[in-house]
Amino acid sequence: MTVGEVAKKMNTTVRTLQYYDRKGLLLPSSESVGGRRLYTDKDVILLHQILSLKSLGFSLGDIKHRLITLDSPADVAAMLAEQAVTIREKVESLSESLRAIEALLVEVLQMQSVNFKKYADIIASLQRKNEMYWAIKHFDDEFLDHVRDRLSDEGGLGITGTFERLQDEAIRLEAAGVLPESEQGQAFGRVFWDMITTFTGGDMTLLPKLIALDENMDGWDKTWKERYEQAKGFIESALDAYFTSLGQNPFEEATQP
Repeated sequence: MTVGEVAKKMNTTVRTLQYYDRKGLLLPSSESVGGRRLYTDKDVILLHQILSLKSLGFSLGDIKHRLITLDSPADVAAMLAEQAVTIREKVESLSESLRAIEALLVEVLQMQSVNFKKYADIIASLQRKNEMYWAIKHFDDEFLDHVRDRLSDEGGLGITGTFERLQDEAIRLEAAGVLPESEQGQAFGRVFWDMITTFTGGDMTLLPKLIALDENMDGWDKTWKERYEQAKGFIESALDAYFTSLGQNPFEEATQP
């Protein structure tokens, strides 16, 4: 095949193929009787490798080192398998990016105001796969300044995981008939309180803001809201029992004028 025929067959340009030729990336491997350089079917398969890798964002230098020789069915299979893995990774990455964009879109519309600081915090949480990103729109700037690091770093992921685990534990304990005021119930309350103090960094002035978030769940993520409503009764009772044993209730103290 001539360069023009290959360009048409593979939906590329003659100029592109000539450039690949000059760079030593794809050399025509046949020649006509008159000395005209021609491409073979094998060259077309090699070109397919190059174009596929280029579409995935690889530089020509990277592609040159990734090309697989095609001297046997095993070579061709290896080339296709490697391309499949690379494409699958790209698809997963793009799917994750799409999920983050769609999630940010929802949050932006619900906020109904332009707040780039919150946008940045939501994006940072999404990149860390912190599933509590939706809560950021409910926080004022002062609260965000206090908890930003715990929302965007590995610690934030740990707190999110702890919160989910304790929700499930509260539902399990209640279903098992465990009383919140029992020793086991109070132990649960202590662990839940430890999580709260870790999240707030021990700053008790942030408790009223957490209470406000808890009392207004209209903007909560649906899945989180449903799960939390199942666990909320036991959590609150266990905390009350734990605070009673301590002789003080930080939440009541924080809301007193």
